[in-house]
Amino acid sequence: MADTFHGVIAFAFMATLIVVGALLRARFRFIQSTLIPASLLGGLIGFTLISLDLSMGFKADDFVAFAFHFFTLSFMSLVLTGKEASKENGTSRPSVDSSIHAGGLWLSVGWTMSLVLQALVGLAVLATFNALTDGSLSNFLGLLVTHGFTQGPGQAMAMGSIWESEFGVNQAVSFGLIYASMGFVISFLIGVPAARYAIRHGMNANVSARLTAEFLSGFNQRESRPVLGYQVTHSANVDSTVFHLGVLGIAYIITNAYLLFMQEITSGVKLGELPIGLLFSHNLFFIHGLLVCLLLRSLIDRAGYGDYLDNETQKRITEASVDLMMVATVMSIQFTILAGYIVPIAGVCLAVAAITALMCFGFGRMLNTLPAERAITLFGCCTGSTGSGLLLLRILDPDLSTPVARELAYFNVAIMFTSLHILMLMAPLLPSFEITTILMVYGGTFVVGAGLLWWLSPRT
Repeated sequence: MADTFHGVIAFAFMATLIVVGALLRARFRFIQSTLIPASLLGGLIGFTLISLDLSMGFKADDFVAFAFHFFTLSFMSLVLTGKEASKENGTSRPSVDSSIHAGGLWLSVGWTMSLVLQALVGLAVLATFNALTDGSLSNFLGLLVTHGFTQGPGQAMAMGSIWESEFGVNQAVSFGLIYASMGFVISFLIGVPAARYAIRHGMNANVSARLTAEFLSGFNQRESRPVLGYQVTHSANVDSTVFHLGVLGIAYIITNAYLLFMQEITSGVKLGELPIGLLFSHNLFFIHGLLVCLLLRSLIDRAGYGDYLDNETQKRITEASVDLMMVATVMSIQFTILAGYIVPIAGVCLAVAAITALMCFGFGRMLNTLPAERAITLFGCCTGSTGSGLLLLRILDPDLSTPVARELAYFNVAIMFTSLHILMLMAPLLPSFEITTILMVYGGTFVVGAGLLWWLSPRT
C-alpha cells in the first residue's frame, strides 16, 4: 500500500500549508495589512520549500494536476449552486431586477475585453523582448498570459497543454502556471490599496464598510460565526456534504463521458487543416463541465429536486476548491523556469497588470452607480478569479448589501456567451492562426466591447 500514499500525502501537504498560512495571518499584523489569503500565503511557502528542496521530496510537477482539477471543480460547483430563495415566499424564485442583469452584463463585457486586451499586450511585450535580445521564445507565450490572468490556472494549463503538445509551443504549461500565480499576487497588490483608497475617500456606497479585526485576522469570533449550511440529508442515511459532492461527481462523470464520445466521433475530422477533436480535448474540461452543470442544475430544478441541494453547502465546496486550487497553483511553479526567464515574464506581467488596471478603473469611472464596487470587482476577476473579485468587493461592501455580488452570479454565466468565439473557436487553436488574423479578431472584440461598455455605463 505504500505506493498509494504519494498523491494523498501531496494533498495533505497542500492542506497543511493552508493551515500554516491562516495561522500566520492571524498572528502577524503586517500580513493582515496585505489581506493576503491563507491559500496564497501557504502556496508561497510551499513554492519556497520546493525550490530549496525541503518539501519531503515533492516537486512542482506533483501539484499540477491538483491545480487543474480544483479549478475545474470550483467553477462546476459554482454553476450547480441554485438561485437564492425569495424572502417573500421561501421559494427559489430570484428576487432580482433589471439593474442586476445590466450590471452583470457590464462585468462580463469588461472581462471579455480584458481577455483579448491582455493577450495583445502580452504578445507585444514578448515580441519586443525577442526583437531586442534575439530571443527564441515563442510569441504565443505572450498571448498565453490572458489565460493565466483572466481565466486562472486551470485554463492556463489547458491552453498551455494543447499549444505545447499539438503546436510545439515549448514550456507553455510552465509559463501558464507562472502567469496564473502572478495574476493572484497582482490582484491583491493593486486591488487592496485601491479598495482602501476608495473607502478613505468615501467612494463606496456601503458606509458601514470597515476592516474589522475578524476580516484582518481571518478568523471569526465565537459569538459571530456564520452558519455553515443546512443538513439536507439525514445523518442515518448519508452525510449531506458527501451527497453534494456526489452530485458534483455525477457532473464530472457525464462531462468525461461526453468528451470521450465527441472525441470518438470527431476523430480524423478536420476544419481545413485543424482537427475538430481538439475542441473536445480533456484540457478543455472546464468549459464543457460548465455547460454540463448548467444543464444538470436546470434538470434538477425542473424535476422538483432543487431543495435537495443546499446553496451554502455548495458554496463551501466551491470556496474550498478555490483555496486548494490557489495553493496548488503557486506550488506548481518551476523555479528554474521562473529564474531563467524572469525578464520577459516580469515584463509581460507588469505591462498586463498596468493595462488591466487602466481599463477596469477607467471604464468604472463612466458608471453612474456603484463605480468603485464594480471596477474593483472586475479588476479582481481579470487578475485572479471570481473568488478574488469577490474578496476585493467585500472590502468595500463587507455585508454584500449592494447588488454587485448578485451580479457576479449572472456574470459567471454571461461570460460563456460574450467570450464564446474566443474561448471555443480561437484560443485552443491559436498557434495555427496568422498573427494578422489574431490581431483582427482580438482587436475587433475589444473595440466592440468598448462600445458596449460605453452604451451600458449610463444604464447601470
